[in-house]
Amino acid sequence: MITAEIMDLLDASIVNVAGPDLEESLGARSVGLQWVIGGYALTLGAGLVLGGRLGDRYGRRRMFLIGLAAFTASSLLCAIAPNIELLIAFRLLQGTAGAMLLPQGLGLLRENFSGPELTKVFAIFGPVLGLGGIVGPVLGGFLIEGDFFGLGWRSVFLINLPIGIAALIVAAKFVPDKAGSRTVRVDMTGATLIAASCALLVLPLNQGQEDGWPLWTWLSMAASVIGFALFALQQRRTAAAGREPLVTPALLRKPAFTVGLGGIALFFGGLIGTQLVLTLYLQIGRQFTAGEAGLGNLPLAVGTAIGGAVSGAFLANRIGRGVLQIGPLVQLAGAAVLWFELDGLDTATFSIWDVVPGTIVAGIGAGMVIAALFSFILAAVDDHEIGSASGVLTAVQAVGGSIGVAIFGSVFFDQVKTGDFTTGFHHALIVQSCLLMAFLAISFLLPKEARPDEEQHGIIPEAATDPEAKHLAV
Repeated sequence: MITAEIMDLLDASIVNVAGPDLEESLGARSVGLQWVIGGYALTLGAGLVLGGRLGDRYGRRRMFLIGLAAFTASSLLCAIAPNIELLIAFRLLQGTAGAMLLPQGLGLLRENFSGPELTKVFAIFGPVLGLGGIVGPVLGGFLIEGDFFGLGWRSVFLINLPIGIAALIVAAKFVPDKAGSRTVRVDMTGATLIAASCALLVLPLNQGQEDGWPLWTWLSMAASVIGFALFALQQRRTAAAGREPLVTPALLRKPAFTVGLGGIALFFGGLIGTQLVLTLYLQIGRQFTAGEAGLGNLPLAVGTAIGGAVSGAFLANRIGRGVLQIGPLVQLAGAAVLWFELDGLDTATFSIWDVVPGTIVAGIGAGMVIAALFSFILAAVDDHEIGSASGVLTAVQAVGGSIGVAIFGSVFFDQVKTGDFTTGFHHALIVQSCLLMAFLAISFLLPKEARPDEEQHGIIPEAATDPEAKHLAV
């Protein structure tokens, strides 16, 4: 489970350092690069809840194997793509395969472990998965700069083949096969509505800056808002008719939960977008190689790990919701330090050490929020709603990242046209600061106490001793 799901999550960030190589190899422009990076997150997020429901109906092992096979095959298609248009199409397909794969892991763990053993499994599973996003740019930079067998950027996709095939063989042999429930109905109307609404939002955000923000971009964004409203209405009607919706309608009637969705979109949009701009700034603005740009993400990753450890180990338990206010303030301090570091740079002698203090401080603040955010939002939902709520939160996180790539990429590349890379980074920091201030305001509306870690995975307290409770938790 860990191997397959890290491979899935890794691909969300592994191509961040591939910009110059894609431009040279396929003639990719800024919009193409944004789609290659953000398109994966878009289809991943839009399909996650549907993927979970398909696992419920057809069996999680079966959907895991199908998703893993499709993900491996689409990775091969990405690697052999002859032009940027097909690469974007294959990345969208890869994200869709990831959406079928990713939700099955947690379900399979719940099916095959129980009680204290399950708690221990999740204690390992969560932190290891967190490495996916951190390792992505570093591994991508190493593979591209190494240019093994002259493959260049194609190697970041080809590396999935041996891992995916090995994981398929092992999973087919060792993962127990438990049948799904054919009584579970899959709400394809809801899935189509949510996918179309996400596309209507991200498409103009990616294309708008390149095309000069014509009328169709504004109409498309307005249509996306209507689409999301129709989705909420359709989910309520589906539940009222006695059918199973994609999202439990009661969740959308909980103010703290809906506010939390907005908070996740704001926070992860800013985090993913800023990480992308940092990588682009190092490569395009300061002429770093792919490997150097990948390593340039390490200070941010180290800071995130430190902040997460501090938050998870004791801070969130001691001060409760306050950790969600301290984290953004620390991030804002890091952004301020980074701003002045960029202002005082000597471009002739620039090295990554010039921006390490700001990125580490920003990373610490981000880690404090990441470690605690989901648990505070899930504290607003009932026990039987945890599965649906977790899937929705993860989906919003992925789509928020895709929106962040579109917005921050557009902001940065708008200045790149004039050759003013530092101003482009400054503008990105301003956008991030606005998003963090909005998140800070929203955080005061979340529950004051977090839901315990084990309960976030559907392990209710009675599950360790009561067989019926254990069945309900699964």
